[in-house]
Amino acid sequence: MALAASNTTRLWTLVAKEFWRKTRRRLRASPVYRWRYSGRTPERVLIAPPDLRLADPQIALEIYYGRYPLSGHLVETGGKSPFQINVPNHGWQKTLHGFRWLRHMRAAGTELAAANARALVSDWIAMHGNHISGIAWEPGTTAKRIIAWLQHSSVVLQGAEFPFYRAFLKSLAMQIRYLRSMAREMPDGKDRLRARIALAFAALSLPAPASALRGATRNLAGELNRQILADGGHISRNPMAVLEILADLLPLRQTYANQAEAPPQALIGAIDRMLPALRFFRHQDGSLARFNGMGATIHDRIATILRLDDTAGSPLLHAPHSGYERLAIGGTTVIADTGLPPPVDVSNAAHAGCLAFELSSGRQHYIVNAGIDTYGAAEFRPLARATAAHSTATINDTSSARFTHALRVNDQLGSPLIGGPQQVQCKRIDQKGVHGFIARHDGYLQRFGFLHERELKLSSDGNVLAGRDRFQRPGNAAIRNSGRDFITVRFHVHPDINLLQDEQERLVLTADLADTWVFTSDEVVPEVEESIYFAGLGGPRRSRQIVLAFKASEIAEVHWQLTRTKIAGYPENN
Repeated sequence: MALAASNTTRLWTLVAKEFWRKTRRRLRASPVYRWRYSGRTPERVLIAPPDLRLADPQIALEIYYGRYPLSGHLVETGGKSPFQINVPNHGWQKTLHGFRWLRHMRAAGTELAAANARALVSDWIAMHGNHISGIAWEPGTTAKRIIAWLQHSSVVLQGAEFPFYRAFLKSLAMQIRYLRSMAREMPDGKDRLRARIALAFAALSLPAPASALRGATRNLAGELNRQILADGGHISRNPMAVLEILADLLPLRQTYANQAEAPPQALIGAIDRMLPALRFFRHQDGSLARFNGMGATIHDRIATILRLDDTAGSPLLHAPHSGYERLAIGGTTVIADTGLPPPVDVSNAAHAGCLAFELSSGRQHYIVNAGIDTYGAAEFRPLARATAAHSTATINDTSSARFTHALRVNDQLGSPLIGGPQQVQCKRIDQKGVHGFIARHDGYLQRFGFLHERELKLSSDGNVLAGRDRFQRPGNAAIRNSGRDFITVRFHVHPDINLLQDEQERLVLTADLADTWVFTSDEVVPEVEESIYFAGLGGPRRSRQIVLAFKASEIAEVHWQLTRTKIAGYPENN
């Protein structure tokens, strides 16, 4: 009860802080306060930082014809400026006002693309540049826009006349001053870190006193030291956050070098830790494991970033600060969540997936988590975040962590994760070429009185993944048939996998030109049920899941095994 009260107190403290933060933001956007964002207009852009994000000239052409494929949604403007129309999709609006799509104009490399980029920037300045409100001026969106305008200033300013040139720099300077005033009070997480990155880019790319660069560098270093964990993960525990932050940090490091400025040690250290962390979460096909907010992977984006990885070698197997384990032998990769939930402040995308795992063999995924539909309807997110959407165990069809559904909380904070495991113990049991671990969490202890312990062992040739799931009461007390001891252990099967039954009535997982895996269980007859895979590139897909269902009062420990029939030609894991 004390723990629940502590969580409740923490949650409402955050609600109060966010309410006060939004109130201050409205005050700072008022005409009375806005004079503080005026000041000297920079004379020019000294340097255009590089951009590692993928660009497609065809999208520049689509935009020219009034078709905007942003954030997974296509909007046709019918000849109007996109800033004139009301599109109800929040993600599309944020992407529009973030201006990262300018990279497609730069990739097109034509005068027409440059003129269109300039016209769209001019539209934004005219319609939103002096009206600080709404999505356009959310601090996180403003940070993205500042970075994009600097990175693609060469295409925006190509052939520009002097009045536009001055208007562009004046607006950019105003946005930078606004973001500087808001950064300290932004909610915790990657948006606040990106704001510090944007301000460092600005101090390097525009004429500024040395003190401005020192201040931006110092603030960036402090945020990196706080948000990037010792093993390279992010405090949100979201693999996508590692990818997104690296896509900004690597160009920033290059910009420091191009300006003959020494980057802070915190920046260098963060990159050196995060590149191996990105490889830690990566399956052999290049996709990232679907944990805590990760959806579909854009493979080329990861490949572009990892080309700058000077630490090439075998990925780490143990990420204790991020709370993940990796088993990798003989072309088989297993990645598992063995960590505590992230802090409530940064848990809007966190999942109740403790002790869940994914298994891939070669370039094919077999056992997965459902992941999220990155651009899909928000009402499906709670389903993707629930424990039942992960390859782990549930008790009484309940998640191991809860998500607040209070309207006052959600209006201020989104849907943070609360009441999850308070202790997760994990121990590696690697020996003689065998990779393995034993982990246990108490996410069900308070409500049902159970601890869940999972052991995974991958054989020395990578052909056998042996698992054990154990359910016990503290002190190994006897488990009684209370009607609250129903266990379901789920193994979500990737939708590309065929799930069959052989002549011995074993479940066989197979795919064309890929390995075949056989699932067996000693104590419980496995069943097959329908499932859904949210993280498909084209959106959610129907899939299936293997289910072990039993009562802990009758069976307190189950053993199961996935055995591979290897097909020659698969490379060793690296």
